[in-house]
Amino acid sequence: MDCRTFYGPPRSTSSTIALLPADPCDSEVEELSDPDDGDNEDFVPPRSIDLPPPSKKLRNRNRLVEVSSDLNQTPSPPAKSRKTRKTKKTKKTKWVKKDIPIFTLPEPVFELPELVQTPFQYFKKLFTDQMIVHITEHTNLYSVQQTGTSINTTAAEIEVFLSVLLYMGVFEFPSLEDYWACESRFPPVADTMSVKRFKVLRRYVHFNDNFQMEGCPDRFHKIRPLFDMFREQCLLIPPTNKQSVDEVMVAYKGTRAGKLRQYIQNKPDKWGFKIFCRGSYSGIIHDFILYQGATTFFNIQEEEHAHLGLEDLLLGAKVVSILCNTIVHKEATVVFYDNFFTSFNLVKTLHTNLGLRSVGTVRVNRTGGATLMSDKEMVKRGRGVVDFCSSDGVVAVKWFDNKCVTLLSNAYGVEPLSSVKRYTKEAQQKVDVPCPSIVLAYNQAMGGIDLSDMLVHLYKTPMKSRRWYLPLFGYIIDVSIVNAWLIYKRDCSILKQKPMPLKKFRLSVAATLKGADKVPARAGRPPGAKHKPQVRRPNPRVLHPTQEVRYDGVGHWPTFGTQRGRATVQRCCLQAFDDPNYILKTDPRYTDYDTRDKCMIRHQSPLSTTLIKQPQINSNGFWRFGWRPGHYKMKIRAYLREAFIPTTQYNDSVDSGFD
Repeated sequence: MDCRTFYGPPRSTSSTIALLPADPCDSEVEELSDPDDGDNEDFVPPRSIDLPPPSKKLRNRNRLVEVSSDLNQTPSPPAKSRKTRKTKKTKKTKWVKKDIPIFTLPEPVFELPELVQTPFQYFKKLFTDQMIVHITEHTNLYSVQQTGTSINTTAAEIEVFLSVLLYMGVFEFPSLEDYWACESRFPPVADTMSVKRFKVLRRYVHFNDNFQMEGCPDRFHKIRPLFDMFREQCLLIPPTNKQSVDEVMVAYKGTRAGKLRQYIQNKPDKWGFKIFCRGSYSGIIHDFILYQGATTFFNIQEEEHAHLGLEDLLLGAKVVSILCNTIVHKEATVVFYDNFFTSFNLVKTLHTNLGLRSVGTVRVNRTGGATLMSDKEMVKRGRGVVDFCSSDGVVAVKWFDNKCVTLLSNAYGVEPLSSVKRYTKEAQQKVDVPCPSIVLAYNQAMGGIDLSDMLVHLYKTPMKSRRWYLPLFGYIIDVSIVNAWLIYKRDCSILKQKPMPLKKFRLSVAATLKGADKVPARAGRPPGAKHKPQVRRPNPRVLHPTQEVRYDGVGHWPTFGTQRGRATVQRCCLQAFDDPNYILKTDPRYTDYDTRDKCMIRHQSPLSTTLIKQPQINSNGFWRFGWRPGHYKMKIRAYLREAFIPTTQYNDSVDSGFD
């Protein structure tokens, strides 16, 4: 018997409808059954034709329909599915083979500064005193909430803490303790703050009250107040007429932030927090949005939501609309963005609702149905082929370079054509390739956010921590420095002065933060001070030389001394009394020794316990040395041999000229 027909004929793939009578007693199942088929043992079902299995769409489509007992009555149609999609009828866009005129942008005009200010003044325009006071208050509050006692930090100490972070961003050490370690001590950091106090401040630094954030939809509530204050200062910076929108990743690989951590493959920091930024082509950041999923736009009012027309827009289009809403001179500004944001609806919405013109690379399924050449056709024609079409003042341009790229714009078109240099294998040299004007404008203005991100990564504040919001705090510090430096650089170019590099600018801000309006540590207690003066700490330990360097016999010789006085004469550490005549030339490696047990000569020989008086020439023309009282006299020949004096500096045959 064929196994395929063992269980009877296969079921039909078509959907069947079982008709149930209204009265269960009127069932006709018995009449429809064939009694002869089941009773005959020799019955073999007929072989059916092999049919393919039903598709997934046709499975489970049998349904029951209740009908009346009258079989002549036609059954009612099946009920419609609950899930019905409302298809919105959209008007088909007509595309024409026509270019658009270029939008002429006015040149940006910035206020002429009276003079170039100091780096610290530029930094304070962005990282204000209000932010420092806010950090001070919430740091003390958080320490009380955690331990019951306050760490009693002040705004001046927070500025010193920021200064240390700025130094650490320039001079990067493998670990935090290396800045204070004896072998690798870094004085600008170690002399400013002790390692214990720095760790305490880093442990309790805080930016918001945790007890007031219950039920808040904002997932960045721990850092939100600082970002809001910093954003207000960035909005006050005069922008250029070419703005760009892009995303930035703040590095974070931990798991304590939950789904706030994002992944972008083509970024230098693939794991971290995603921030959408708007900035000038010079690299200055003017506005930003912290991405947090579905609650990203929790603080957008309904009026603003309706004014911008965000209902029918995708996530990227919503981000661009909100960031561009804060632009002051919208009619004289062109915005650039990449294919993550661009769509035909976005270009039309920005121009209709905000009066903004924009340019962006676009994906094939978001062009609004633009009729352009296929990729295969453009590859056959060769590099430099351009195809375009326009509709309602928006032009779609497709250009083939190494790859095919499509752009949408209502500010730039194809004309005037220019040329770019590209290398070809056939000619083994660079040749001119035709390039539309929209591509050149996009390449010139789109790199502002990437430039800012590159400058931030040059000298990045080290803020690795289990607390996920500390890397965001470090990003605020770094962007404040970068924005301040770019504004300073702009003012220098207006006044035709040479600007300092970014590293020197950052170090200048760090030096001012730890020294401006600060009482020196050894100046004593200021008059009228209510707090107790700080306890004077002993001098920090210095690195002692190794045994090989200590006893190499180089650079520890007797020498002449022409000046007298305690402050001007270097004396050997063996000196036990204040007599400026006693002098021994010491190598700088040994100038920090302050005890008798650490002198090189004392440990080198038992005869070196005597001190050498300032050498003089006696009447006979020989060296004369005076010895410390209480010690026996010895010949200068024996002493100088122990003190590593070369034998050419004395006459070992004459001994009578010495005391």
